[in-house]
Amino acid sequence: MTIGQSVNIMVVDDEEIVRDSLTGWLEEDGYVVEAVESGKKALERLAAKSWNLMLVDLKMPGMDGIQLMDEVHKTNPEMLVIIMTAYATVDTAVKAMKKGAYDYFVKPFNPDDISLTIRKIVDHHKLVEENLFLRKELKKQYKLRDMISKNEKMLEIFELARTVANSGSTVLIQGESGTGKELLARAIHDESPRSDAPFISVSCASLTESLLETELFGHEKGAFTGAASIHRGKLELAQDGTLFLDEIGDISLKLQMDLLRVLEQKEFRRVGGSELIAISSRILAATNRDLKKAIEEGRFRADLYYRLNVISIHIPPLRERREDIPLLVDHFIEKFNIEMGKRIMGATEEAVRILMANDWPGNARELRNIIERAMVVAKGNVITESDIRVPSTTPGETNTRTKSLEEIEKDHILAVLMENRWNIARSAHTLDIDRVTLYNKIRKFELKKEADAPDP
Repeated sequence: MTIGQSVNIMVVDDEEIVRDSLTGWLEEDGYVVEAVESGKKALERLAAKSWNLMLVDLKMPGMDGIQLMDEVHKTNPEMLVIIMTAYATVDTAVKAMKKGAYDYFVKPFNPDDISLTIRKIVDHHKLVEENLFLRKELKKQYKLRDMISKNEKMLEIFELARTVANSGSTVLIQGESGTGKELLARAIHDESPRSDAPFISVSCASLTESLLETELFGHEKGAFTGAASIHRGKLELAQDGTLFLDEIGDISLKLQMDLLRVLEQKEFRRVGGSELIAISSRILAATNRDLKKAIEEGRFRADLYYRLNVISIHIPPLRERREDIPLLVDHFIEKFNIEMGKRIMGATEEAVRILMANDWPGNARELRNIIERAMVVAKGNVITESDIRVPSTTPGETNTRTKSLEEIEKDHILAVLMENRWNIARSAHTLDIDRVTLYNKIRKFELKKEADAPDP
């Protein structure tokens, strides 16, 4: 029942006196009523307007009330159907309710009972719709494209992102792995006047220096062995759109210099080429590293940092915005219901309590993976605590809050590898990174599979 609109009721009965009586009573109560004499006629009228309620006689020649209800629910599963029946067929009416009828009326009718019952039904469903409407409106306030939060800092980030979207300034997005840095970059692009142009993402950590150079700048035919044709790089492909450089803190000093030149001069050359190519793309960058510390250690150029850091956005980790966890749980359930074709209604209070108690070193990405697993194993239409599998914290373990970011990342990657029995493809999928990145992380953290390690 759409808020602010009249209530449309269809009466379906083969007896004219019943149709006339119900129409008169319901119209006196202010409803818009149309009466038809058969199931066939009802189906014809169903598409004529938006109906809120149907009063359907159980026993009719041709198509009976239950058959009609089944046909209606095929195309209008939310339609409220009330079955009308004589005393002798009350048992059948109860069976009809089990098949989807909302209620039943017994003939002969008492006008006052009809009026009171329908008023309760209408008021109840108006209240339900108003609540759904308000929740959707509230959700809109908490959303930025595919990101969702009600944390005060995150809402400030959403507002800043909408503001900077309309500029061409470079944005540096910082935050731990899994906090949603690429989602924020995509949101800035989608909210900008460039939204119809390409959004191109490059993971700087997953490629060697030479591969990343050709990935960004492209190359001319014959530039090196194996360069059989011209290759257009991401800078060229992102023309008029947005180029997102993820894990910018991992690029070499040489490429940092090359990238700085591009940002300052707005032009570049392909590898092995002499022609200058002008760029009109916007650069967004992200990192989970402390770039100021990297500058002090000589691993990152200060001039590039300040050129990238025109607008700085730091996404807080999930443990610092725990109020977002129930919201994200609902968001992921809704997402995976569509992808998996399921109808999970939500999570129990105990399941949410367990999720709220976790520190989430992998942030929202880790929460998403756990919800995905829970939906796969859930036996009912609600996620319970038995469906939730989060890393346990024993009294002897160091609290993740006291660990460095690299220690948390190392522990999390090792835990995922062990859980997947060191299957690289599955582990990379769980971590939402490609296999090359995972191999680089294994080498970086010097992770080794222990031959006698117990199965998780």
